[in-house]
Amino acid sequence: MPTTDETLLLHLNEAIATIREKDKLFKAVTTKLRLIFPFDLIGINVFDETLQYKRLFLRDYYGVDEMPPLPEGMEQFSPIAGTPIEVLVADPRVRQFTPQEYMRNYPNYAPYNKFEKLGVTHLTAVPLHIGGRLTGFLTLASRRNPNLTPADEKLLEKIGSLIAVAVANTLAFEEVARREQERTLQLNITNALLSIKQREPLFRAVAEALSQVVAFDYFGLRLQRAGRQEAFEGFAEFSRPSEAPGAPLQALDPDRRNGINQPDTSTMYQQMNELLQTPGLYTADSFRALAQRYPFLRRVYEEHGTRAILIAPIWERPDGAAVLILASPNPTAFRSDDLATVLALTPQIALALENLFAFEQIEALKAQVEEERTYLVDEINTSARFGADSGAFVGSGPALQLVQRRISMVAPTDTTVLISGETGTGKELVARELHNASPRHARALIKLNCAALPAQLIESELFGHEKGAFTGAVERRIGKFELANGGSIFLDEIGELPLDLQAKLLRVLQEKEFERLGGTKVLHSDARVIAATNRVLADEVAAGRFRADLYYRLNVFPIELAPLRERREDIEPLMRHFIQRLSKRLGKPVRQVRPDDLAALQAYSWPGNIRELEHVLEQSIIVSQGQFLEFAGFAGAPLMMAATAAPVVPAAVPIKTMKEQERDHILAALQRTGGRVSGAQGAALLLDINPKTLEARMKKLGIRRTVAVE
Repeated sequence: MPTTDETLLLHLNEAIATIREKDKLFKAVTTKLRLIFPFDLIGINVFDETLQYKRLFLRDYYGVDEMPPLPEGMEQFSPIAGTPIEVLVADPRVRQFTPQEYMRNYPNYAPYNKFEKLGVTHLTAVPLHIGGRLTGFLTLASRRNPNLTPADEKLLEKIGSLIAVAVANTLAFEEVARREQERTLQLNITNALLSIKQREPLFRAVAEALSQVVAFDYFGLRLQRAGRQEAFEGFAEFSRPSEAPGAPLQALDPDRRNGINQPDTSTMYQQMNELLQTPGLYTADSFRALAQRYPFLRRVYEEHGTRAILIAPIWERPDGAAVLILASPNPTAFRSDDLATVLALTPQIALALENLFAFEQIEALKAQVEEERTYLVDEINTSARFGADSGAFVGSGPALQLVQRRISMVAPTDTTVLISGETGTGKELVARELHNASPRHARALIKLNCAALPAQLIESELFGHEKGAFTGAVERRIGKFELANGGSIFLDEIGELPLDLQAKLLRVLQEKEFERLGGTKVLHSDARVIAATNRVLADEVAAGRFRADLYYRLNVFPIELAPLRERREDIEPLMRHFIQRLSKRLGKPVRQVRPDDLAALQAYSWPGNIRELEHVLEQSIIVSQGQFLEFAGFAGAPLMMAATAAPVVPAAVPIKTMKEQERDHILAALQRTGGRVSGAQGAALLLDINPKTLEARMKKLGIRRTVAVE
């Protein structure tokens, strides 16, 4: 017997010294133990340093056809108090007893419920000591009495010390391997950080890297970001098919009917905010308790069979939050080591996310700068063609002084301004002056004529669109509100905006947020809104053509521009301003205006206001040859002459309405262009309005092209 004992101890020492893999080591240990001690089950529990928590380190069965499933929670540290092991810890020595004796005061202890089914009749507990410190217990179970002698118990004590060393070595090697895996995973995530610049591939790379060290069936990354141009709240989700445990992770469809991303997911997550802010591991009973407390977890418990989750907050700060969630239908899928591993990797994940968002922001800014550059080039070309300064602030009349005072009062603020006035009174130039005098003058003033585009394209112009949002949308395009972020946006002819878009514009005014057409991301725009209209919006509201709530949002600070016929004292300075500027641009000498022509210009009603005056003078400069400007032969000339000859209209002659004046003005332009509406020689260019707008006005006024050219 002594020789056999010494041989056994020698073999155990050799195994401990040469074998480092846990399974191989304890296969050798149990094989050699069975040569002397008959047993059908072996189990090793290890304790923490405080002897308050235990964890099942190893179990093995012999002579059992089917190994029973591991009881819930056994692979994780759990309290020793309230279990039969506390009796062993209180008196750590080799002990023999029956299961009934062992569980006399613990009849409901789950790990031993199957002993009776397995036919186990005897248990032997062996303490594991290292340097006099208790580190765990070895338990041998058998279907027959091993009849151990005191010498056998003494040998088991020595074997227990050897096994304690083996367990400690294995745990140390596992820790080294775990740290090596962590370093490898950190390197993989860092490589992903450096090479992957798109969300879905980056999230997938992080999920795949994590799956190499932590077993899970569901990976979820919840992100919230606010306070910048883009507000983002969403989920990156991947799962592994249950029927294929080794298969690659698959991205989950965010619109699946019975999945995690139900419409009320955000609300459910908000209810769990406190839970998600703290690292946690919830398995078996602890997860079941959470599922009873939180509706969202109850859903995944019932509908997806989830039985364990691991929560690892990545960041929680004023501008948003990020949290990583792993889940599994296996109630013992995660251990405390897994949580420690994931938490050790969260700095790399956070850095990867920040790098991703920074790259996306750079790309967005590059796109915005490019769009802004293109827009400004078009603006420069337009200004060079039509003149950046059309004389809106030339003159000193009381009406103009009032406008200038109101501009100086509101320009330094971010208040929404509504400019109203007839066509050609200089509403766009007032908007430009408001922007230039504001703190936003370093950024662009973005302009959009709401009557210049078909209704189906206005939304895309305002808010942008994603690739594939509609036929012809071959790439993403940012809209005017996104382009105007940090600057100002001028919405001309706002009264022409369709009712459905009025609601979306109201949202931007109220919340400063919108989505691109075909997109789901909420974007923010800090753009100062300046709107203009030649309609009486209060009348449009009464007629049901304009939303009352939008009208009140726009009409915060109104600026009304008087028509030129009410500013006759400004006609002469405006005329001299235009003559100087237009003559220089056209390469013509500066000619004088006859007194009679000046009187006619001042007496004329100018239905087209300042714009019409500018165009009349431009045409006169082009055709004039002598010392004076010639105005004869133009459509407005007879009206000008009539105004000079009879400036006071007799009461018996009815005064034309503005609608009639507008109709006559358009007819005169069509007469001069031979009925042509668009193009270089068209009436739209002459009247300085969009051809589509002119066609809409003609249709509204009942003007046909055939009538115009007769």
